Amino acid sequence: MPLRAPIFDVGEPPRHVHFITSGMASTVTTLRGGDAVEVAISGREGFPEALHVLGPQTGEIRSFMQVEGTALRMDFKRFVDEFHRNEVLRNLVLRYVQSESLVMAQLSACNRLHEVEERLARWLLMVSDRIESTRMQLTQEFLAEMIGARRSTVTIAAGTLQRSGIIEYSRGKIAILDRTSLTDAACECYPVADRLFTTLYL
Repeated sequence: MPLRAPIFDVGEPPRHVHFITSGMASTVTTLRGGDAVEVAISGREGFPEALHVLGPQTGEIRSFMQVEGTALRMDFKRFVDEFHRNEVLRNLVLRYVQSESLVMAQLSACNRLHEVEERLARWLLMVSDRIESTRMQLTQEFLAEMIGARRSTVTIAAGTLQRSGIIEYSRGKIAILDRTSLTDAACECYPVADRLFTTLYL
């Protein structure tokens, strides 16, 4: 699953379900003017097509690999049949969808009320949790799209974190140098998202 590999597109039912085994997928909403904002991320804890399993609605969302990796996949219709037949599987999928919905609700408030530097720190931590690495390759343009901010604003926020020795950022490559300080720099939404992530299947 290379970088930017499409998983599903706007208005189209998925052909497969992808169980991410490494890397990370982003689900984004794209508006009429072409601006896109990330609304969900999926790593080894789940699969991007989860919402589609619940019913026929497709919505204005698309998904693609944001951090290259690998995945196991299954025919979407066969998986939906198994979802309806298998109670254990159904309960796990519903738990995942509930968790993602609660994270989405938290991040909706976050993107409206919190400063870009706080949101950037929160987002880097969430990505790091899912790819299980402190290093990632992401351009400023891509970062801006993911956290719903202007590229120039993201440049300033990333520069502040770098001057503080919290991250290292060069030519689209980001390394988290001080996770504790990055957690301190993040907004109150990260502990909420982290709790939902770490307790998902407990």
